[in-house]
Amino acid sequence: QVQLVESGGGLVQAGGSLRLSCAASGRTFRDSSMGWFRQAPGKEREFVAAISWSLGSTYYEDSVKGRFTISRDNAKNTVYLQMNSLKPEDTAIYYCAATRPYYYGNLYARAAFDSWGQGTQVTVSS
Repeated sequence: QVQLVESGGGLVQAGGSLRLSCAASGRTFRDSSMGWFRQAPGKEREFVAAISWSLGSTYYEDSVKGRFTISRDNAKNTVYLQMNSLKPEDTAIYYCAATRPYYYGNLYARAAFDSWGQGTQVTVSS
């Protein structure tokens, strides 16, 4: 497994922006696809965005398309989630996740990811 540490969460007003970072260690970062999930109180953890290891292809949950951008810097072993035009419904704990190396499959599914961070709180006030 890989160790993942998220940062960058906080409190922001609706319409504002935040950038989450996730630093990885313990395994070759560039060989794993990376994802962001979130979990609001009383709800299940849901997919937000993912970026593949091979071509850097990106995938987004419909409600964040056009507002969130996932990116990765393999030299820094870090994946980012730029979140713009934030809404109160984006309030959740955001988790970074990594797949096993050379994974090909559905990146929208939680089961695709074998390593998870501890999460960072994002709160959007109205």
